[in-house]
Amino acid sequence: MKHSWKNSVVLLSSVHRPRLASFVGVSSLLAFVILLSGCSGNAIPSASAASNNTQAPTSSAATSYPIQVYFSKWPDSLQMKNLNAAFPVNRSSPTLAVATFSIQLLIAGPTLSEQQAGYFSELNTMLGGPSNCTGLPVGGADFIITLNMKGTSPQAGTATVKFCRGLNSPGIGADARVQAEITATLKQFANIKSVVILTKDGHCFGDESGRDVCQR
Repeated sequence: MKHSWKNSVVLLSSVHRPRLASFVGVSSLLAFVILLSGCSGNAIPSASAASNNTQAPTSSAATSYPIQVYFSKWPDSLQMKNLNAAFPVNRSSPTLAVATFSIQLLIAGPTLSEQQAGYFSELNTMLGGPSNCTGLPVGGADFIITLNMKGTSPQAGTATVKFCRGLNSPGIGADARVQAEITATLKQFANIKSVVILTKDGHCFGDESGRDVCQR
């Protein structure tokens, strides 16, 4: 059966919590996802957006969609000449909104065994403060993904990720790594050729010039 992939707004379906406070919940989520990864032989689908609902639609219990989440990795990604290096780990999405789910898992971070192998992401610790996105989940989404948009302008093949919470960056190295992780994670999907990342105020993430070059 063919699925109809819609190009509309995708809302994150869970509220961000600090890593330590959500360790048990994140571990359970990742365990569930890793279990699913052995249950599907489907090829990686095109990125799909949710419908007009604010929560991502789920598929049937027997269906999952293989995806990859790209993390930084020690020591490779800490070298100044290699800050954009991102490395994939396998996951499965129980929802057709694979773009949203993959970024949700990026925020959740690597599993304990992956951390021990050197995988990491600074995105979880960057996110904080109240969400300025209304609707579900309660407390607001962490981010919104819009397909075929470059910022506020239509552009086929471009996905825009707009964060709904503040991003407290420790420096340009972390900015470069997070940008590489998000971009690589979303560009695995055939219908996403480029990625724009915006802060909660609508400015280009990691743009020290203040000129919002990513939207031009």
